[in-house]
Amino acid sequence: MIKIAIVVGSTRPGRKAAAVASWVHGLAKTRSDAEFEVVDIEHYELPLLDEPTPPSMGKYEKAHTKKWAAKIASFDGYVFVTPEYNHGPSGALKNAIDFVYAEWNNKSAGFVSYGSAGGVRAVESLRLVMAELQVADVRAQVMLSLYTDFEQYTTFKPHSRHEASVSTMLDQVIAWGSALKALRAL
Repeated sequence: MIKIAIVVGSTRPGRKAAAVASWVHGLAKTRSDAEFEVVDIEHYELPLLDEPTPPSMGKYEKAHTKKWAAKIASFDGYVFVTPEYNHGPSGALKNAIDFVYAEWNNKSAGFVSYGSAGGVRAVESLRLVMAELQVADVRAQVMLSLYTDFEQYTTFKPHSRHEASVSTMLDQVIAWGSALKALRAL
C-alpha cells in the first residue's frame, strides 16, 4: 500500500491550512487504497534555506534538513494544502519544498488550495516547481473559496460538493504514485 502525505503548507499565525488538511485527512482515512499522514511543515522549524550545498547534490549537513528529508522520502505521493498569498504559495511551503530534491523525485502530487480566487494561482506556481522536482502532479485539484467555504473568512466550513473533488484528486494521486513506484525501484 502506498503512503501519501497531506502537507500543511503554511506556518502563518491564524493559518487555515491545518484545518483544511485535517478535513482532507478525515476524508482520505475512509479509503482503503493508501495510507495517509498529515505532515505539518511548522513542526519541522525549517529556517530560510541554510544548506551550503544545493539540494540536488544530496549532501545535507543540518539536522533539520536530514529529519525533513527522511520524512519526505518515506512517502509515495503528496497532497499539498496551500493558501494563496499574493498570487503564489506561502513562502514557508516553497522553502520547505526547496530544502530537498531527490526525496521528491518520481512521485505524485495533488493540490488543495484556498484563497479569494480559490488558490488557483498558488497551484499554478507549484506545478512549475513540481516539474523541476520530477513530480507528476495530477490534473484534479480542490479549490476552496475564502468567501464561501470559510464562515466570516475564518472558520472552515467547506461546501459538501468539495468532497467529490477530494476523492477524484486522491484517485489520481494514488494511481500515479502507484505507477511511479516501479520507476523509483530502479
